Amino acid sequence: MLRASKITFRVGNKALISDVSVSFASGKLHLIIGPNGAGKSTLIKVLARFLRPQSGTIEYDGVDVLHESEAELAKRRAVLSQAIEVAFPLTVREVVMMGRYPHFGGRPGANDERVVDEVMGLFDVTEFSDRNYQTLSGGEQQRVNFARVLAQLWSNDTSEQGPGDSLEQASSCRYLLLDEPLTFLDIRHQIEFMKKVRGFAHANDVVTVGVVHDLNLAARFADHIVLLEHGRVVAAGTPADVLTSDRIREVFGVEPTFIPVNGSGIHLLFD
Repeated sequence: MLRASKITFRVGNKALISDVSVSFASGKLHLIIGPNGAGKSTLIKVLARFLRPQSGTIEYDGVDVLHESEAELAKRRAVLSQAIEVAFPLTVREVVMMGRYPHFGGRPGANDERVVDEVMGLFDVTEFSDRNYQTLSGGEQQRVNFARVLAQLWSNDTSEQGPGDSLEQASSCRYLLLDEPLTFLDIRHQIEFMKKVRGFAHANDVVTVGVVHDLNLAARFADHIVLLEHGRVVAAGTPADVLTSDRIREVFGVEPTFIPVNGSGIHLLFD
C-alpha cells in the first residue's frame, strides 16, 4: 500500500498540490489524470520522494518514506520520468543494466545478466543490445528505459514467470511510478506498453501509479483513477465512477460522447 496524507507542495507562494490525501493498493493499475497544470507530475515526484512536501506524509507499507535510506528505497521503488538524458555513449544493454545497480556491488552477477535479457526481450529491444543508446529514436529510447526501470524491480527467482508474476513474493511491496510514460511512443507501442504494465501491476506485491493524458487509455486500462484539478483531488475511483459526463465537462472543458466498445468498456469522443 502507498498512502499520501494531507500532502501540500509549494514553489514560492504557489501551491502545486494542496492537501492531497489518496491511497494506492497493490495489485492494481492506478492512473492519475487531469488537465495541464493540475499537479499530476508533481504528485508523482512527491510519491517517489524526488520532491519533499512542505506538509503531509507519504507512507510505503505504513512507513514514512522520509525514513527510508536511498539505497534501500532504490531496491523496491523504480521511477520512469518523461525525459531521460544519457550524456555518455553507452550501449543499450549498459543502459538497461543501470536498473540493476541497486542490487549488486562491483560487477553484475549471472542473475543480473538474466534479468537484463528478460526485460529487453519483453520490450523488444534485444536487437539494439550493442547499439549506442544515443543513436536510437525517441520511441526506441523510451522502450529501453521501460526495460531499465523494470529491471530494477525484476524477480531474483530463476524460474520461468510471466510479466505479471515476475516480482518476488515478499512481505513488502515494490513500487513502480510512471510519469507520462507514453511520451514519444506511436499508438501500437502505447497499447502494447499499457497491456504489459497492467499485467505487471496485477502482481499482488506491486503498487503501480502512472500519469497519462489520454482519457481513453485511462478508461480502458486503469483499475483506479485519480482526477486532479488545480492541485486538488476532484475524484478517485473506478473509471466509470470518475469519468462522468459532468466531470469531464467541468474539468476538461469538452463535451464527451460515450461509445460502448465490446471487450474494452467505453470509448470517448470529444466536441
